[in-house]
Amino acid sequence: MELFLAMLPLLLWYIIFNLFKLGYQKKDHCCYMLSYQCHKATEDQKLDTGSCAKIVTRNKNLGIEEYRFLLRTMVSSGIGEQTYCPKNIIEGREESATHMDAVSEMDGIIFHTLDKLFAKTGVSPSEIDIIVSSVSLFSPVPSLTARVINHYKMREDIKAFNLSGMGCSASVVAVDLVKQLFKTYKNSLAIVVSTESMGPNWYSGKDKSMMLSNILFRTGGCSMLLTNNRALKHKALLELTCSVRTHIGSNDEAYSSCIQVEDDLGHKGFRLTRDLPKAGAKALTMNLRVLLPKVLPLSELLRYKISYYRNKIMKRPTSKAAGPGLDLRSGIDHFCVHPGGRAIIDEVGKSLALNDYDLEPARMALYRFGNTSSGGLWYVLGYMEAKKRLKKGDKILMISLGAGFKCNNCVWKVMKDLEDTNVWQDCIDQYPPKTIDNPFSEKFDWINDESMNFARIEDFLPQIQLLA
Repeated sequence: MELFLAMLPLLLWYIIFNLFKLGYQKKDHCCYMLSYQCHKATEDQKLDTGSCAKIVTRNKNLGIEEYRFLLRTMVSSGIGEQTYCPKNIIEGREESATHMDAVSEMDGIIFHTLDKLFAKTGVSPSEIDIIVSSVSLFSPVPSLTARVINHYKMREDIKAFNLSGMGCSASVVAVDLVKQLFKTYKNSLAIVVSTESMGPNWYSGKDKSMMLSNILFRTGGCSMLLTNNRALKHKALLELTCSVRTHIGSNDEAYSSCIQVEDDLGHKGFRLTRDLPKAGAKALTMNLRVLLPKVLPLSELLRYKISYYRNKIMKRPTSKAAGPGLDLRSGIDHFCVHPGGRAIIDEVGKSLALNDYDLEPARMALYRFGNTSSGGLWYVLGYMEAKKRLKKGDKILMISLGAGFKCNNCVWKVMKDLEDTNVWQDCIDQYPPKTIDNPFSEKFDWINDESMNFARIEDFLPQIQLLA
């Protein structure tokens, strides 16, 4: 007993020391968003109904059934008339894109957003310590980060990282990578560039599961400036409070649900299978099991556990109502859902019991800019900011899904009231529109006429070209 009493002060000192050490380490690790800039392409890249029709008619591999499939998908996609497309596709060179087409597309997005980012923040390129690019389908030599370093004549000790093949959730992966690097590199500035190479990756075949990518994906991207320098905290827009990455690539169906392949005729493209929604739901569920306990208050977690075990003991049937059973709004104020498509947004909304107000930013980003892959989340965030929804102290849950298959989510804390209209400046007052019905439905409804089953391609293509 005497020995225990003698050792007790030492034990208490050890516990207190480790608690202080843990608190200090947590305080020392921070990641602030100083600014972000989304890309808006030029007017000559706009992809309205007529431009879509012209591109469709150029694909001589399609028959009446493929045209009908394209029409139905376009109508139900949730994408509007103001999205943008790579120049080589607008110019009719989708089947013969060159390396320089890909380089030019990347330059136009990356340098445009970075120029605006540096001008807005007053940060010089020479001050950047870390640079991360996330482009899945284009990995040139020298790398894209090397191209940025050369263009801005950055320092020779800059730390450069290139993420490829990561899909639509690469942006959150890049931010998480920066957060981890900040643990080693103190008082640093980092830039993240997230976009996608669309021009050389247009699908020219007739496999319906691969034609979907042509309808959903559009030109866009975003650059972000991050820091772990607490002296710059007063300038920060957001603070990263939590990030969780989930990868279920060990499951064959999930791995193959979103994959780049060649069809039977050798046309390269992205295959989106029927397993995609299932894979997304599984990855999201697994991710939130880890993330939510980190961000929801203890009272809500206890309420949920008590309710769960009470129902189990009393053998009550499990509720089939939408949502995870937790009140997410007890710890989250805004939901930044990846605008991958109408079905994806609706499914995430159903899984989390989100309402139309919660899903409006994602739906409007999809409608205005389409699925811009890893840059899409930042158009959603920009919509929230332009609508003046983001107030100091609010928490934002970012939800991203991508090939692999993976779900990468993070939570941001708003550091000040945000109201920059950013990339939405010229149109935010018009959103949300009264209707998001696609004009394809009205202009091309005749293609569903059963009599067209006996028509030749030559009979109906002139009608489409005339409307275009």
